[in-house]
Amino acid sequence: MNLQAIFPFLGWLHLVNRETIKADMIAGITGAIIVLPQGVAFATIAGLPPEYGLYTAMVTPIIAALFGSSRHLISGPTTAISIVIFSAVSKHAEVGSPEFITMALTMTFLAGVYQLAFGLGRLGSLVNFVSHTVVIGFTAGAAILIATSQMKNIFGIHVPKGESFLHTWIDIGTNFGSMNVNVFIVAICSIVIALLIKRFTPKIPNLLVALIVGSFVAIFLGGEASGIALVGEIPSQLPPPSMPDFSFETIQELAPEAFAVALLGLIEAVSISRSVAAKSNQRIDANQEFIGQGLSNIVGSFFSSYAGSGSFTRSGVNYTAGAQTPMSAIFAAIFLMLIVLLIAPLTAYLPVAAMGGVILLVAYNLIDFHHIKMILKNSKSESSVLLVTFFSTLFLELEFAIYLGVILSLVLFLARTSTPEIITLAPDYDERRNKRTLTDIQVKPLNQCPQLKIIRIDMSIYFGSLNHVQNRLNHIVENEKINNILIVCTGVNFIDLSGAEMLVTEANRLKKLGGGLYFTGLNASVYDFISRGCFVQKIGNDHFFDRKRRAITYIYNHLDKNICEDCSARVFKECQEDEED
Repeated sequence: MNLQAIFPFLGWLHLVNRETIKADMIAGITGAIIVLPQGVAFATIAGLPPEYGLYTAMVTPIIAALFGSSRHLISGPTTAISIVIFSAVSKHAEVGSPEFITMALTMTFLAGVYQLAFGLGRLGSLVNFVSHTVVIGFTAGAAILIATSQMKNIFGIHVPKGESFLHTWIDIGTNFGSMNVNVFIVAICSIVIALLIKRFTPKIPNLLVALIVGSFVAIFLGGEASGIALVGEIPSQLPPPSMPDFSFETIQELAPEAFAVALLGLIEAVSISRSVAAKSNQRIDANQEFIGQGLSNIVGSFFSSYAGSGSFTRSGVNYTAGAQTPMSAIFAAIFLMLIVLLIAPLTAYLPVAAMGGVILLVAYNLIDFHHIKMILKNSKSESSVLLVTFFSTLFLELEFAIYLGVILSLVLFLARTSTPEIITLAPDYDERRNKRTLTDIQVKPLNQCPQLKIIRIDMSIYFGSLNHVQNRLNHIVENEKINNILIVCTGVNFIDLSGAEMLVTEANRLKKLGGGLYFTGLNASVYDFISRGCFVQKIGNDHFFDRKRRAITYIYNHLDKNICEDCSARVFKECQEDEED
């Protein structure tokens, strides 16, 4: 057995040397500093104690790096998955309660099992059928929800737990007069500092500095005595062991929502890893990435880590910082452990308002304004996917919004493939090369043979497209009165059983009418499939040709010569040869 298939890190371990370790350590330190405020913020979004975001950033990236395929992907807590965890688990347990934490870990375990099963089942290609527009729309909607959830922390206004998007804004508007000015000042100072640092000194971790400045502002304004709530001290410890709830009732409750978490995590991870791989010239194995993400969540659920995925920000910074191997993700986790052990007690002075300001910036950065503008401007179908997913995220259950977006993108994909382009071809004589080629008559108006129709199908012939193909063949027979049809199959890369049976039916119909259905240019795998199914035999071996020239010569010899005598088109070489004779 190939050990590398079981332990994929053996494939890059030989690349590790003194130079790569140095580069990876520098990238790891950078990643640890960046994820420190993010981990706390994301856990807050998920409704979990702040330390759980840090635990996730310690455990998840190590397992994902060892068992994934990307050399630069950094896994861990992410904003989108955090909001889904909060939305899903809050329906079953009180936010922040021990039961809530246990159910979040159980959902993480179930999501990991789904992801691992997808990877072992070699279903990595499924991600290709989910439009990236779904992720953009969902992320934009999630960003609005996240920002909405932090308004109470920024203004110091009480909003009851579990309020919907609209009701939250109604509560904020109703209670706006009771805003705590001190809380608002802390939040605004944190936001302004983060923006200024990012603008003028982008190499400095702006979110971390913003939290520190916010803490000092809170102390200056009187701290808790002036109504400024604090996050509280984070335990100065490594991820403690934990145990998900494996009761049948809990699994039954969480399994559907865990599937949405798994799907979103896989889409995020594969999309980000491919994006970074395009810059680093690395090939990504989607199946292995599924396995890596699945194992990271399964293992993480036993070490106080909630569901994670690939982080676009941290992965991009990791690559930019010069990371050479997945060791950079492992170093980032190790350095984060050391930082937490040293400075965790200082979080006792961290204001909730400052955290709210940082989360607000994180939410804003989630919205991909560039791609949203491009989608709305250039594609009506993609715009519909974007808008449906976006508004579903705001007003419906989050996991349902993911499913709805994915289903809509698949429906649009099937709609496109169900109407393959069928191009009519005709011989075109090139005087310079003294050669005839088949040319699209839409590109160049050409005479056509009144007895033979030549068409090219530029997509698969399967159950979804056979109705469109059959209608076109019927139109040729009924409206153009042509019973000999040659299909150029160079663009057909797949024919399923339904498609093959339809072609047999049409071939038999044309044969009864005195004509025939002919094929040329079938690739080897497609021909092998229809041959093994005896479809070639049913249509006739003499109706399949390797070259267009041979096909036309054969069909020409079976045309009605009485019609040929009165024909003025003379489009084929054989026509002119007979005329000369």
